[in-house]
Amino acid sequence: MILVNVDKCRGCRICENNCPLGAISVIDKIAQLNENCVSCGICTKVCPFQAVEKTEEKKSENSTCTHCPVNCSVPLNKTGACKRYTNVDGELVRNRKLVIDSVVKESEWNVKYKPLITAVGSGTNYPCLRPAPKIVQDTVDGVDVVTVVTEAPLSYSGVKVKIDTNMDIGEEGAKVKRNGKCVGMVTTEEYGSKMLTIGGANLLSGSNDGFIVARTIVDLANGRKVKLKVENGSQLEIQQGKPPVIDGLEETYMRVGCGSATIGMFAASLSKAVDEAVILDFHVVGLLSEHAAGKEVGMKYSGVVPYGRKSTMGRYFGKHGHGWGGTEVESPVEAVKSVDMSIAKAGYKILVTETTGQKYALLEVQNDGSAKEIEMTEQAVKCVKLISDNCEKSVVSIMYTGGTGGSARAGVTTFPKKLTNAVHNNEVSMTIAGAPTFVLPGGGINFMVDVSKMIPEATTWVPTPATVAPVEYTMTREKYDEIGGHTNSIITKEQLLKELDEE
Repeated sequence: MILVNVDKCRGCRICENNCPLGAISVIDKIAQLNENCVSCGICTKVCPFQAVEKTEEKKSENSTCTHCPVNCSVPLNKTGACKRYTNVDGELVRNRKLVIDSVVKESEWNVKYKPLITAVGSGTNYPCLRPAPKIVQDTVDGVDVVTVVTEAPLSYSGVKVKIDTNMDIGEEGAKVKRNGKCVGMVTTEEYGSKMLTIGGANLLSGSNDGFIVARTIVDLANGRKVKLKVENGSQLEIQQGKPPVIDGLEETYMRVGCGSATIGMFAASLSKAVDEAVILDFHVVGLLSEHAAGKEVGMKYSGVVPYGRKSTMGRYFGKHGHGWGGTEVESPVEAVKSVDMSIAKAGYKILVTETTGQKYALLEVQNDGSAKEIEMTEQAVKCVKLISDNCEKSVVSIMYTGGTGGSARAGVTTFPKKLTNAVHNNEVSMTIAGAPTFVLPGGGINFMVDVSKMIPEATTWVPTPATVAPVEYTMTREKYDEIGGHTNSIITKEQLLKELDEE
C-alpha cells in the first residue's frame, strides 16, 4: 500500500503529475490516494520531500501482477500501471485482444516470411525463463513457419525524431525538455531536417525523471502530439506524420537542397530571369553568377558579395538564426553585403529567396552600389515557384529504437546467442508491432522501426521505468529447432484462432 505522510507533504503536485493512472490527487494542499492506486511506487520515487511511502501491506481483493518487476497490486476491475492487464474476478487478463494482422501493405514486405501474428496484445513472458506467450506455427507455400511473439520491456529504448525544417531550433547537444525535465537532446542535422534523440537507457534509469522519459517515448511512438522545449532554443510541437510547429509557427516545406544545390538545380531558369540570385540557407548560401552552375549557363560574375563567409566559388557559409533560410537575415537587403560597382551596373536585378521559396524579394542595384527592393517580375515569380514546387511537405517522422535482450530473446530460445546470430544472418525476421525493422550491424539486436508502419497504440511503458515493445520473430520450423526454440510450446495458427474465437 501507499501511505502519505501529511506532515511532510507540501502539495507540490509532482506525484499527481507523474502517476500513470491518476490515482493520486492533491486536495487542500495534501496528496490523497484514489481507489485505483496499484502501489506501483512512482510517487514514492518522485516526491522530493519523502512524503509518500510504500508498505508491504496489500488489500485482500487485489491481485499482484507478475508481468514485470513492479508487481502492481491491482484492485478489482482496475488496471495496473502499464494499463495492459485488468483484474477480472481476481484474475489478471490482458485487456487488448491479440492483433493478428500487420498494417503493412503486402508490397512493402522485404522478408521471405512475414509474421504469422503480431505481438500486440500477446502479453509478456516475464521472468525470462518462461517461453514466450505465443509461439505459433503455420504452413506457408509448403514450408512450416514459426512466429514467436512477446511484449518485451525494453530499458534500452528511445525514439529518433526527424523534423523537416530549415529553421534553427537550438544548438547541437542541447537538452530537450518536457515539463521542465530532460527527455533527450538535439543531435545533428540531416538533409533538410533537424534530428532529436529522445530516451535511451541513461535517461530512463539514470534519474527520477525516467518516468516522464518513458511516457514521452511511448507518446511519440504511438503517434500522439508532444510539446517539447529545446534548452536555449525553440518550443516544439511534434507528432508523427504531421507538420512540426516551431515557436508557434507551423512549418510548411522542407528545403529542396542547400543554397548551393538550389543554384545548381535551377541555374538555367534563374539566369534567364535575373542578373543575380542569392539563395539563403543556414548551411550553404548560393550565389548564382559566381557558382559553377552559373558559369555553365554562360553567366559572368556580377560583382555582388552576399551575406556569409566564403567557402568556395559561389558558396558561402551562413549562421543559424530565425530569419530567411534559417539564417540571421531578417530582410532581403541584408542578403547583399556589398556590390562592386567596377563590375556591376546600376539596374542589375538580384533575386533573394530561400531554399523553400517561401520568402522572396527582387532587389535592384542603385548607382551608389546599394540594393533597393522592387516589385517582383513575372519571370522571377516563376523561378521562386519552380523552387517551391520541388519542395516536399514538412512532416515529423519518428523511429522507435531499442535493443532486445533478456526476456525478448529467452522467451524464444534456450540459447539466446543463436537467435542473435540468426537475426544478423537474415535467417530470422524480427519485426516490431508488425512492422519491418532495420537491425544495426555488430553485436546484440539493436533495431530501428518506422512507427507509422506499426499497429496503432502498440507500445506502452512500465514503471521500472522502461518502454514495452511488441516483438515478433519469424523463421522456418527447421531454423527454430536449430536455435533451441521452445518447441513444446508451439501451437498451430488454427488452434490460436479457435482459442481467440472462444474468448
